[in-house]
Amino acid sequence: MSIVEDFLTAEEEAEIVQAIHSAEQNTSGEIRVHIENHTDLKPLERAQEVFHQLKMDETALRNGVLFYVGVSDHTFAIIGDKGINDVVESDFWDCTKDIVIENFKKKQFKKGLIEGILRAGEKLKHNFPFQNDDSNELSNEISKG
Repeated sequence: MSIVEDFLTAEEEAEIVQAIHSAEQNTSGEIRVHIENHTDLKPLERAQEVFHQLKMDETALRNGVLFYVGVSDHTFAIIGDKGINDVVESDFWDCTKDIVIENFKKKQFKKGLIEGILRAGEKLKHNFPFQNDDSNELSNEISKG
């Protein structure tokens, strides 16, 4: 088993995917989680690269949010696309990141990700409420690198 596979159990991954589904129920926003072992890039740079690879910058309203985890690097980043960045408070992502990292420090990885996802979902719901013609533009599955 790899470090990435050991990071979360299958049950924990399922709960995170369910949290993404719940967070996206009332919004046109899209949330993804990407977990990988290591990168030579700074976490934010790598998160931006993954954001593009996952085509998260191609959503209609530019309201995708990526939670990036570098397992062996002990790194974490959250990035949002232009649409959501234009409307959230300047400290929103830092405050969300702090919630996730506080849980990570206690080895509560699933709890940290779920709390962050649901917080982002609330903000997306407020700024990008669900419309009848909305479709799930991106997979809710956790991607791995």
